[in-house]
Amino acid sequence: MPEEELFKTEERVTRTEIAGVLRDAADQIESGDVQLVGNTTEQTVTVPESPRFEVELERLTDSETGDQRYELEYEIGWTK
Repeated sequence: MPEEELFKTEERVTRTEIAGVLRDAADQIESGDVQLVGNTTEQTVTVPESPRFEVELERLTDSETGDQRYELEYEIGWTK
């Protein structure tokens, strides 16, 4: 099944800013309608009552430098 990226934003921000965005996202998810706003794009989606919820923590190692980085992802998914 081909993927279609509908919205993406990525920037370096403080933990406090991330926490604020996640609190706002939690309120929107609870209401059922989530509005995503970026610098040049905007997307609104309705989250169903019982979607799939995944939490993932990964440690990635750069094959050239050996540097390690971590990714913490919260993912909500559903089928239409």
